[in-house]
Amino acid sequence: MTTQNTAKLPHPGLSFAAFVTLMAGFMALNGLAVDTMLPALPAIGDELGVTDPNDRQWVITAYFLGFGIFQLFYGPLSDRFGRRPVLLFGVSVYAFFSIVTVFVSTFDGVVVTRFLQGAGSAATRVLVVAIVRDCYSGRQMAKVMSLAFIIFLTVPVLAPAIGQGIMLFVSWHWIFLGLALFAVGLTAFAWVRLPETLHPEYRLPLSMKRVLTAFKVVTTTRQSIGYSIAMTLVLGPLFGYIASVQQIFADVFQVEALFTVYFAVTAISMAIASFVNSRVVERLGTRLVSHSAMCGMLVCALLGILLETLGYQNLYTFVVLQSAIMFCFGLTAPNFGSMAMEPVGHIAGTASSVQGCITTVGAAVLGFLIGQAFDGTTLPLIGAFALLSASAIVVVLITEGRLFQPLHEAPVER
Repeated sequence: MTTQNTAKLPHPGLSFAAFVTLMAGFMALNGLAVDTMLPALPAIGDELGVTDPNDRQWVITAYFLGFGIFQLFYGPLSDRFGRRPVLLFGVSVYAFFSIVTVFVSTFDGVVVTRFLQGAGSAATRVLVVAIVRDCYSGRQMAKVMSLAFIIFLTVPVLAPAIGQGIMLFVSWHWIFLGLALFAVGLTAFAWVRLPETLHPEYRLPLSMKRVLTAFKVVTTTRQSIGYSIAMTLVLGPLFGYIASVQQIFADVFQVEALFTVYFAVTAISMAIASFVNSRVVERLGTRLVSHSAMCGMLVCALLGILLETLGYQNLYTFVVLQSAIMFCFGLTAPNFGSMAMEPVGHIAGTASSVQGCITTVGAAVLGFLIGQAFDGTTLPLIGAFALLSASAIVVVLITEGRLFQPLHEAPVER
């Protein structure tokens, strides 16, 4: 790429491909912190004296809660001090508590450090969205996010196998050392190559009044809050799946040894969906694609309930239906995020914080309840997918007035 072409990019110093890859890398920190833990949950529970298998889910839930709550802080800070320094600070916190977890000897201590690890990773959720919104908008933003998702979503495919592979040779503690090394490598690369994407004239003062005003704008703008709530509802059962998936494959289908393989099969469908979305979203529009996928998710979940009720549910039907649900999620998530951000781009940092907090904390609570409802069958999980995807459809109908296309095009700010 020539210097002239590079200068025209909204992120000088990084090619388009490098920009998307770096954003995906920061997004992957979160997926790695969650999915590498899945095969390690039994070992963590055994070593730290956890007797109830459902209690092991706190290793996942605590991380999600820290990841959700602390998003409220990073947005306002990035609107004041810029995206780059706040992002690098958060990733450094993530790396630090990854290392601290290695030396913790109690389960409660691991839960606390996981919460704080999630608190650091929260910066990636807020700042990746804000940085992409600084550089792109509308369908272009959806395309960039989809391309980043293609790379990011290889993490659920590979991460459990990585975690299991590490544990073949050393203890689960080394998984956290690996997470720290990856975070440090990303931080070093971003320190050298990532420019500041927030223009000085768009920086906002750090004041409680401004933050509360921005919070009000986000939560009272119909499209912003509507799609944030809908995203919470479709993300909740996904978190429930992540929290209980190891138990489902080990206890329901008795394939613990092949858990990482079947999990990868279901997860790879999300990456395929994101690739499809990146190719069609500019032509078909975010609403047609995501609303259709949301309806598809409901149909798949209802079919799963029928199979479970009639006694026909088995390993293969579960994997096929779960893969289809994940494919629908891959078409829904990036578009819902883009549509929620569209009308509030002038406060992208704070908007991303508020939306991220709402969706992640809400989904973490829903996912925890779904995971705790695990009773040795797939019915609680599949029922949650059906109930919450139907609820998301209702929320979108209230937000838009109809499905598949907007009543009017929302203005794109800045």
